[in-house]
Amino acid sequence: MSASLKSHSAITGNSRQTLIADYQRIRNISLQICAPLMADDYQIQSGVETSPPKWHLAHVTWFFETFLLEAFDPDYRPVSPVYGYLFNSYYQTVGAMHARAKRGLLSRPTVEQVFHYRSEIDKRIVEFLDDCDESHWQQVAFRLTLGLHHEQQHQELLLMDIKHNFWNNPLKPHYLERSQPAIEAPVKLEWEERSGGLVKIGTDSNEDFTFDNETPRHQVWQEPHRLSSRLITNGEFLDFIEDGGYVRPEWWLSDSWSHIRNNQWLSPLYWENLDGQWLEFTLYGLETLNPSAPVAHISYYEADAYARWAGKRLPSEAELETKLLEIPVTGHFSESGVVHPQAGEGQFFGSLWEWTASPYLAYPRFKPLEGSMGEYNGKFMCNQWVLRGGSCVTPEDHIRPTYRNFFYPQDRWQFSGIRLADDL
Repeated sequence: MSASLKSHSAITGNSRQTLIADYQRIRNISLQICAPLMADDYQIQSGVETSPPKWHLAHVTWFFETFLLEAFDPDYRPVSPVYGYLFNSYYQTVGAMHARAKRGLLSRPTVEQVFHYRSEIDKRIVEFLDDCDESHWQQVAFRLTLGLHHEQQHQELLLMDIKHNFWNNPLKPHYLERSQPAIEAPVKLEWEERSGGLVKIGTDSNEDFTFDNETPRHQVWQEPHRLSSRLITNGEFLDFIEDGGYVRPEWWLSDSWSHIRNNQWLSPLYWENLDGQWLEFTLYGLETLNPSAPVAHISYYEADAYARWAGKRLPSEAELETKLLEIPVTGHFSESGVVHPQAGEGQFFGSLWEWTASPYLAYPRFKPLEGSMGEYNGKFMCNQWVLRGGSCVTPEDHIRPTYRNFFYPQDRWQFSGIRLADDL
């Protein structure tokens, strides 16, 4: 993650030259993220939910090739006839795909061939954008912008998966050297009272890019409540552990309790207790647990149990969105170059994705995009929960108040944390 990542330029225009510049900038960031890796690191897949870095680089390239070059040129011939099978993720309407759990077995194409694939598609995309007929431009501009936000999602996934891969290595290698010390000064937790009533969330905006699952704008009733002023810290979560948090069933939902017992969870992901001292694995390697930093890599199950133990609850996504709409989109994002959450106040944007008490469902009157683009979000609206706000590995120009992230309740390899709410 070099200093050039710190330059921020939102994806706001749809002129050809603006989008070409955005395309080149964002594609280059993916390569910067992978720059610290060795050739062997590109191949590793440490879990079913993760993917090898090499696969990420190829998949986002396949997205542009499939949904732009092939879609708008009936005479287009793909770089390789098998890449569509190898690098399709979940687009059933496009064709068959290689099993997700077996992506780590793909020693071929090689890393070098994947980089050549990216370079070739980048050249073809720029030529395509320069020559695109004006009658297709609005549709092309939308798909290109969608593809850029898709690549930004995979940039975050890259950092998540690299961290999980390295953690599974007994050597506990580091991805980066810390360029600045961790912030250890504690911040007092306070509460903000929020009024109830009929509020509007979601968006109907056609001016700026949004995913289809953020639409349409609609009314929601919410009761008066309070929101905590910052995320829950490692030290506060350690109090939960020391009070029997993972061994006392009274704070856990039935599915939660079964899951932590079956998987022998006794602490958050990446925590280790060595000779009575708590350590945390980070992208900087194994470090002493910072009690003032936000507790990270928490599942919905753990976030909900902690909230019950604290006598509070998790906020709804409407409660968080109405707060996010009142404040600027500023915080600890990937542009900072610091790839672990820091102690601080606020933290509504960036730092860690915040679990909500809201299941990931369609908004009233929701309509997915037509064709294969409709597979992007809508078909996952089952058995998952909404997270809000972004994280320290989310690009700043990728996030907005209405953004809805979603994961399964047992997932915790993402950069997720806990904000508390309470009823008034």
